[in-house]
Amino acid sequence: MKRIKVGMLVFPGFQLLDIAGPRDAFAEVKILSKGECEYEMLTVGTTRGAVQSSSGLSTMPDRTIFDVCPEFDTIIVPGGLGIFDAFDDPALSGWLRTQHRQCRRVSAICNGLFALGAAGLLDNKVVTTHWMDVPRLAATFPKAKIEPDHIFVQDGNIYTTAGVTAGIDLSLAMIEDDFGRQMALDVAKYLIVYLRRAGGQSQFSPLLETQASPGSQMIALQQFMLDNLHVDHTVASLAERVHMSARNLSRLFAKECRITPMTFLANARIDAARRFLEATDLSLRDIAQRCGFEDTDGFRRTFHRRLQINPADYRDRFRSKKPLAEKKKSGAPRAESRVSATVSNSAMRDPR
Repeated sequence: MKRIKVGMLVFPGFQLLDIAGPRDAFAEVKILSKGECEYEMLTVGTTRGAVQSSSGLSTMPDRTIFDVCPEFDTIIVPGGLGIFDAFDDPALSGWLRTQHRQCRRVSAICNGLFALGAAGLLDNKVVTTHWMDVPRLAATFPKAKIEPDHIFVQDGNIYTTAGVTAGIDLSLAMIEDDFGRQMALDVAKYLIVYLRRAGGQSQFSPLLETQASPGSQMIALQQFMLDNLHVDHTVASLAERVHMSARNLSRLFAKECRITPMTFLANARIDAARRFLEATDLSLRDIAQRCGFEDTDGFRRTFHRRLQINPADYRDRFRSKKPLAEKKKSGAPRAESRVSATVSNSAMRDPR
């Protein structure tokens, strides 16, 4: 039997799902392998006695950071509001540094990586966390290289994830590394989740933070681009539409939307392509044409460069079971064509 020891840290106010999700995923390996493979999981508390999670449920740790622990292969640090009271505890930092020297993998879910940062484990490391905690993370650990829009990131033996349910994505990635893709697929099927979202998949639509103010010329221009993604736009053609110079348009658009018009257009095309892949059976050629890509090969290259996954694999992982019938002949799906709405539910990629 191949057995892998996993230590799961718990502290007052930890997020229960950050531990329960990976624990359930790991537990299925023994069942599905009929006992040939197993994760041996122990909880390790930062305090003695029962530890209450942020939801109010409590757990009694198997060990504490003050006890002798077995030699773990993998450490998982959950997130939760309690991390901000616990992360800079010198005893915890010392324990994590020791585990980092001894373990094959040290991982943090959501804002659990603040504990890794306090232990000095994030310096010059590429990491991610829940998008709401990115500003605080950058201010607290300026040496960390933050990817704010990723589901999970691996840099050496340090693994970090976005919020809550991203811990299941991470655990499935670890199962695939440890026991192969088929085992990860079997576990995912049993849990009724995706095999795993690509680590580079966006936590949310790239249009969320670049919406212009309601009623402005720029939001009208954004809407025009969204409704006409298939058109070969240029800064000059867009400027002509709003009756201003290309230079003035670029200045105003960047001031109000914090990106250039062409970057917004590129983001919108990728976002629409994702929606088509998730919700329709359109061919890659048709999607490329509707979203304004020069050809199918160019679409594949751009999509892979942005999301670290090719369009066909993205569709396999994220497509709805019953793709929507396509009635509109051009442009993006209607649910995605209104910038004035915050973002439709399907546009949101739950960071948790």
